[in-house]
Amino acid sequence: MRTITQVTKGIKISVNTSFEGTFFKNYKMHFAFGYTITIENQSKDLVQLNSRHWQIYDSLNEIEILDGEGVIGEKPVIKPGESHTYNSGCLLASTIGAMKGHYNMMNLESSEEFRVYIPTFKFSAPFALN
Repeated sequence: MRTITQVTKGIKISVNTSFEGTFFKNYKMHFAFGYTITIENQSKDLVQLNSRHWQIYDSLNEIEILDGEGVIGEKPVIKPGESHTYNSGCLLASTIGAMKGHYNMMNLESSEEFRVYIPTFKFSAPFALN
């Protein structure tokens, strides 16, 4: 498993992906992918993740844009030197895709809002690549 990382304003984002399997939904085959994201606060300030923005690329569909509050129902506060890890997933119509996006965060020391970029991470079913 390969880890993709990116640091923005002292916040390190690390992503690992996995293929979870195939199944039928609404009479169509879907490919399920999971991802684990670790948000590590390498800055000196207390920060909070308030919302997320995703761009989901599926090789057989249009780009899907998702915006929402927090991550998996939480708006984690992350102390300097600490991290927050969560698992999520997405369904694609094809065996190959990708996601990228950003988190909208707040520095709780200065009340400054800032954006932390999530690096592009790719999905591929093991049997799709030769």
